[in-house]
Amino acid sequence: MQSREVPVTAYQAGEGFLSQKQKLVRQVVLPYQYDILNDQLPGVEKSHALENLRLAARKMAGEEVPPDAFYGMVFQDSDVAKWLEAAAYALAAGPDPELEARMEEVIDLLEQGQRPDGYLDSYFTVKAPGKEWTNLQEAHELYCAGHLMEAACAYYEATGKDRFLKIMEKNGDCIYRHFMEACPRGFSGHPEIELALMRLYRATGNEKYKELCAHFIDVRGQEPNYFVEEQKTRGWNVWGNDSLDTDYTQSTKPVREQEDAVGHAVRAVYLYTGMADLAKESGDESLKAACKTLWDSITKRRMYVTGGIGSTVIGEAFTVDYDLPNATVYAETCASIGLIFFARRMLELEPRGEYGDVMERALYNTVLAGMALDGRRFFYVNPLEVVPGISGEAATQRHDLPQRPQWYICACCPPNVARLLTSIGSYAYTVGENTLFAHLYLEGTVDTGLGWSLSCETGYPHQGEVRYTYHGLEQNTTLALRIPGWSRKTALTVNGEPADLATLTKDGYAYLTRTFREGDRITLTLDMAPQWVTASAKVPAATGCAAVQRGPLVYCAEGVDNSDDVLGLSFRRDGALKAEAFDPALLGGVTPITAQGWRQKDAGGLYAYGLPQREETEVRLIPYYAWANRGLTQMRVWLPVG
Repeated sequence: MQSREVPVTAYQAGEGFLSQKQKLVRQVVLPYQYDILNDQLPGVEKSHALENLRLAARKMAGEEVPPDAFYGMVFQDSDVAKWLEAAAYALAAGPDPELEARMEEVIDLLEQGQRPDGYLDSYFTVKAPGKEWTNLQEAHELYCAGHLMEAACAYYEATGKDRFLKIMEKNGDCIYRHFMEACPRGFSGHPEIELALMRLYRATGNEKYKELCAHFIDVRGQEPNYFVEEQKTRGWNVWGNDSLDTDYTQSTKPVREQEDAVGHAVRAVYLYTGMADLAKESGDESLKAACKTLWDSITKRRMYVTGGIGSTVIGEAFTVDYDLPNATVYAETCASIGLIFFARRMLELEPRGEYGDVMERALYNTVLAGMALDGRRFFYVNPLEVVPGISGEAATQRHDLPQRPQWYICACCPPNVARLLTSIGSYAYTVGENTLFAHLYLEGTVDTGLGWSLSCETGYPHQGEVRYTYHGLEQNTTLALRIPGWSRKTALTVNGEPADLATLTKDGYAYLTRTFREGDRITLTLDMAPQWVTASAKVPAATGCAAVQRGPLVYCAEGVDNSDDVLGLSFRRDGALKAEAFDPALLGGVTPITAQGWRQKDAGGLYAYGLPQREETEVRLIPYYAWANRGLTQMRVWLPVG
C-alpha cells in the first residue's frame, strides 16, 4: 500500500523529547543562525550569505557591484534556503510575526535578485556573470535552486502565501527551458534539484516539474560523459574536480543500473530520494527496484550503527562493503539527514518496518549528535571514537573534531538539522487508503485528513510506553504502528484489552482495523531493556567489540564519566547491563547505563612484554547524541569484549 506524507501543518507538537528539540530550534537555533547568516555574531565563522543576496539585488537594480564583493562558497545561497525552510516549518507550529517579517525580507531580496528570465543565483549574478550553466559539474546552480524550491514549497504549505512559490516557479520554468531545449544532456553534479522538483510539482500541480525531474534522473550516467565534454569547453573551475570521477557526481551508470551506493554520500541519498519519489508518482517499477537495491547496499553493508553513512573524508564518500572505521569516519550530518529523506520516500512506496527503523536510527543518533544541546554548536562529521590530541589533529583525523564548532565556512549541516527537526511531524506519519501509518513516536496531535485525529503522549525515546487517543466521529479505519526491530518484547492494548500482535503485524507494522470511537485509547509498550549490539565479523573496526543500545538510542562511553580514560575500557563477556533511573539534570535528561567491565592497566611504556593486566571496573554510558557537551574528553561507541 502506498501512502503520502501528512502536511507539516497537520501535526501540532506536544511536550515530549522531539517537541523540545523543535522548541529549541524555534527559540534559539533560528535566531542564532539568522544572525550568523547576517554576519552579526563576532568571533563566529563568517557567512555573508544574506549580504550576497543583497549584492545580487543591488546589481539587478543597476548598481555597480564588484565581483570580489561576493564571499563564501559557490553554494552559499543554499544556507539561506535551508534556514528559510526551517523557519517556514516553525511558522506552521504557530504565528511568529518577527520570524515571518525576517523571512519576507529575505524573500524580497530573492525577488529583487532574480533576473527577468527567472534565473536566480547570487554567485553567478555577482561573481561570475556570463558563466551560467557552464560548470554543472562543480557550480551547484541546480543544487541551490533545489533548496530554494523546497523552501518556497514549505513556506506556501505553512502560510498559504504564494509569492515565494511564484518566484521559484519562474526559476523552475527557466531551468525547464534550458535543460529540455538548449542543454538536454546536462544535469547537476550535486543532486538535489530532482527531489525539489517533485515537491514543486505537488505544490503547484504543474506536470512539467515532474517531467523535468524524470529527465534529470534519466539523463544521469549516460554516455558520452557530459562532464568530460563540459570541462573541455568551459575554461574555468571552482575546485578543479576530476570530470572522470563519476562516482563522486553519481553518474558512473544510469540510475537503474546502479547496484552499490558509491561516491559522495549526501549526493547519493539526495538522488535516491528523488528517484523513490518519482517511482511512487509514476509507478515506474524499474526505478523502484533500483531504489531497493541501493537501499540494501547502504543499510546492509555500508551504514554505521548510529545511522551514519559515508566512511571516508576523501570525497565525503562511501567506500566498499563493511569498511566502517570508527576514528577516521566521515558520517556527515547531512548524509544521515538525506538517508532520512530516502527512508521516508521508501516508506511511501511501501510500508516496511526496516525503512522506519533506519529513519529512527539516523535521527536519534547521528542527526541529533550533529547539534549541541544548547543549539549553538554543530558537528559536520560524526565519529564513533575520539581521542583528544589525535582527533582533529593527526593528518588522517583532522576532520574528526572532538568538539562542535559554532559554524563552518561550508555550513550545509546546521540549517539542515534545523529544517529536519521543525518538520519532523511530516516524517512521523503518512496516510494511505483509510490508513494512518505511525513511523516515529512523538508527542502531539496529527490530523489525518480522514475525518479523525490522533493524539500521542509518550516519554519516548527514554521511556517505552506510547499512548494514543482517537478523536473524531465513529468510523471504521486503520491505524498502522511501526514495531521497532530492536524491541524484543512488545505489547499492544486497545482500551486496556490486549491485542494479538502476531496476527496484526505485517512487514514490521501492526495494523489495527476496527470501528474507532471518540476517546479510544491505544497503548504500545516497547521493550526498553538495554542490550548488546555486535557488528558483522566482516566489519574490521568492530571485530571483538560490542556497542550498547537502549530503545532507539545508541550509547557511548565518555572520559568524563570514566576517570578520563575510555581507551583502556572493555566489557565483561559475562557482565550485565543496567539502566539507571532517568536523570533530568544530566545532559538535558538522559537514562545512563552502567556495564560491568575491565580497565587495562598502563604498560608503563610504549610497549611491554606480556599480556595486558586489568582490573574490574564499571563502565558508564550515555546516549551518543549527547556526547561532547561537557568539555574535551575521550569517547567510544564500540568497546572490546573480554
